[in-house]
Amino acid sequence: MAEHRSMQHSALLDAARSLLSEGGTEALTFPALAERTGLARSSVYEYFRSRAAVVEELCAVDFPVWAAEIEAAMKQADTPEGKIEAYVRRQLALVGDQRHRAVVAISASELDDGAREKIRAAHGDLIAMIVEALDAMGHGQPRLAAMLLQGIVDAAVRRIEHARGEDPGAITEAAVGMALGGVRGERGRVPGQPGPSCAGSGTPITGSRREGPGCSSEGDSSESGSA
Repeated sequence: MAEHRSMQHSALLDAARSLLSEGGTEALTFPALAERTGLARSSVYEYFRSRAAVVEELCAVDFPVWAAEIEAAMKQADTPEGKIEAYVRRQLALVGDQRHRAVVAISASELDDGAREKIRAAHGDLIAMIVEALDAMGHGQPRLAAMLLQGIVDAAVRRIEHARGEDPGAITEAAVGMALGGVRGERGRVPGQPGPSCAGSGTPITGSRREGPGCSSEGDSSESGSA
């Protein structure tokens, strides 16, 4: 009996993941869960009292798995930059996974405190590793940099999921290049692309000014010659 209930519980979670990945939290309804699993709607209520309870359970089960995969990839890297690259690459590699699509749908929805707490707990060690890597690279505001870094990842995830006719690998490489270019500060640029010949703008995260051969600074010869 216990094994049967466990199997039905797992089937409901699998159905919830499918519904979330297909239509977001609005698609996650008890009638839909019942239809996907072949259970009576009343039977679904025996396992979960509400949709929020289903989401909270998925947060408790799936977010730690997702975070652990990214953390494992980061631990294999030997340098702070390598850890950051692994952080970006592994998240984007997981885009096609049903668990990941469900995680994305959950993250974009309005959640109760219980679900949010489970997400924070799963993210805790992961964020700590990113902050540590950014701190090792000399960032004065590593937590802010980590937030902006995640923004690049989130944008790339949306692009991979919704852009038609684009190579996910190319999107991944562009995201990695932008992420590393941002966290490197003065040294950063997209891999494979020439660096700027002049210091026209700040870098994505640090806002620091780039200098290079042929670049003019305030009070340089071009200005003094016009005096």
